Amino acid sequence: MTELSRIVPSEITAEALYRGRRLFLAKAATLLSAGMGPAGAMASEDAISRYEEVTNYNNFYEYSTDKKAVAALAENLQPNPWRLEVKGEVERPRVYDAHAVGRDFGTEERIYRLRCVEGWSAVIPWTGVPLARILKAAGPTSRARYVRFVGPHDPARFYGQRSRRHLWPYVEGLAIEEAMHPLTLLATGMYGGPIANQCGAPVRLVVPWKYGYKSIKSVVSIVLEEARPESFWMRLSPEEYGFYANVDPEVPHPRWSQAREVRLGEMRRRPTLPFNGYAEQVAHLYRGLDLRAMR
Repeated sequence: MTELSRIVPSEITAEALYRGRRLFLAKAATLLSAGMGPAGAMASEDAISRYEEVTNYNNFYEYSTDKKAVAALAENLQPNPWRLEVKGEVERPRVYDAHAVGRDFGTEERIYRLRCVEGWSAVIPWTGVPLARILKAAGPTSRARYVRFVGPHDPARFYGQRSRRHLWPYVEGLAIEEAMHPLTLLATGMYGGPIANQCGAPVRLVVPWKYGYKSIKSVVSIVLEEARPESFWMRLSPEEYGFYANVDPEVPHPRWSQAREVRLGEMRRRPTLPFNGYAEQVAHLYRGLDLRAMR
C-alpha cells in the first residue's frame, strides 16, 4: 500500500467537499443495505471502493500509460471553464457550460460497477445527468443512429498526446439505443464532490455494462451521426477491441481471460458478471446480435 492510499479524504480535501462526500456515502450505504441502486441493479455485497483507490489508479492515456502517475500529471487539466458541444444530426445544436449541465438538466445519484478490460474493477458513486435528457433536448434527426464522443486535444498540456503511436483525440461511440438507455450517464461528480481531474473532470461518460474504455473522460463534444464511429481503440488495435465492448466473462480478450476480475483495494479475484451485472436492464438491446463475433 502506498503512502497516498493511507491518507484519509479529510487530510487532502477541503472540509466542505469532504463533508459532502460523507453525506453522499451515507446515502449510498442506505441504498446498498436495501440491495438497491439505480434501476435496482446494485447488489448488497458490492461495497463502494475507497476514494483513494479510485483516484490513484487511473487509465488516462492523454497523460500517461502509467496508472499511478496520472493523478499528479492531471493537476494541469484546467477543467474550468469547459465547453461541451452537442451537434451533428440534431435539430437544436447547443454549446453548454459543462459546469451548468447538472443545473440545467437535473442530476441523479448512481452507484455503478466499473469493469476495466484489463481485469480490474471498482464500485463508484457518481452524480450526473442521464444522457438521454441531453440528447432529447438536442432533437435527434431520423438519421441519428450513433453517438460519437470526443475528448480534448492539447499536446501542450496532455503529455501523452505527444506520442505518435496514438491517433488523437480520444474518440468513443455508442449506438443511439445505448446512448438513450436510462443507465447511461453523463457524470458531473463523484463521491459527493466534483469529478477528480484524473477521473475525467469536469464531465465524463459512464456506461456501466461496458468495459471502462467506453466511458470516455473529459468530454468536449457529443456528435450524433448516421455512420458508426471508429473509436480510439478500434483504430489502434482492431483485432483486440470492438465497437460494442460489453462486459462478457465468456468472451476472452485475445491476450487474457475475462472470466474473473480484481476489485481495487482487494487481493482476491471474483467472477465477472455478464454485462457487468446489468444484464436484466440491457441484454434486450443486443437480442439477435452475435456479440461474440463483434465484441
